Amino acid sequence: MKAIQKKIIIAPLNWGLGHATRCVTIIKALLENNYIPIIASDGNALTFLKKEFPNLEYLEIPAYNISYHRNLKLGLLLQIPKVLKAVREERKIINDFILKNKDVVGLISDNRFGVRSSLVPSVYITHQVNVLSGSTTFLTSYFHQKIIKKFDECWVPDNKDSEFSGKLSSTKKNLNIKFIGVLSRFKKEELTQNIAVLVILSGLEPNRSFLENKLISAFKNDSRSIVFVLGKVVATQKSWISENNTFYNYLLSNDLQKLINSSKIVICRSGYSSIMDLAVLGKKVFFIPTEHQQEQEYLASFLEQKKYAPFSEMKDFVKEDISKTEIYKGLKTTETILGSGLFRLFERKRKL
Repeated sequence: MKAIQKKIIIAPLNWGLGHATRCVTIIKALLENNYIPIIASDGNALTFLKKEFPNLEYLEIPAYNISYHRNLKLGLLLQIPKVLKAVREERKIINDFILKNKDVVGLISDNRFGVRSSLVPSVYITHQVNVLSGSTTFLTSYFHQKIIKKFDECWVPDNKDSEFSGKLSSTKKNLNIKFIGVLSRFKKEELTQNIAVLVILSGLEPNRSFLENKLISAFKNDSRSIVFVLGKVVATQKSWISENNTFYNYLLSNDLQKLINSSKIVICRSGYSSIMDLAVLGKKVFFIPTEHQQEQEYLASFLEQKKYAPFSEMKDFVKEDISKTEIYKGLKTTETILGSGLFRLFERKRKL
């Protein structure tokens, strides 16, 4: 009798593409260890992963639809009711799916609060054990940690000394935390660095477009090789040349890997997934954190203090700033190989 192949639901939050991109490594590791990943998400995150893994099974779950607000704390507070509604709905969808599919043996949630179940082991991925929110950091961290405690394990994608996430992942509380190493979908390649500046855009609107317009204006008709990857995941990938610069609306992992390895300097947001990718590839980088997003502002400042990379606010950026990268170390770490031991939790028997 043929053994039933075990399935794991992996569900990244659709907030920019960072949560989805860092799940690529985990999806590949699941496949290598003879699990069948079922990808659950919504929006651009789901579209991106469908393009990366066209042969896998997908499950669409409700969107949190978190949007930016000039006053970030007030904006998030006003959005709590719709997020809680989405969390309740996604939990029901996930549990109904598990009840109907006896070969599902586990859940991996990347910052999706409702993707957990009492029927199978549930893992939560986050680098933000502590959620920065200014004077209310204690409160936001307390509530996030209450959510983390509902899961069997919390996986932090960083080295044990919180090398790249700093105080975001540092805690003395017992939250069943496992530091699983720096995750990246990319491999380092020794290629000719014929791109002077590679601009990688990401994140939610309208902030993504604000930065796009600012940087296009800054590098207009620059004589060097300047390449933009706009981070607009749509049905058809395309490229074009304008004002002496090369543009891609988006790129999948293999093509983007080649561009990053071929670049001398990368300009991007200080999102955590971008930091991990560029560290694995050993790149010089200039960060422009998203305004009012305290996580990115903290990470940019933290890495600048460690002399890894300089940063600037968007309004202050001029293209001459990138020369500052010469006096910084650049990002660098060893690639993490996820072994079978990470998934030992899923060897437990289902409760139903």
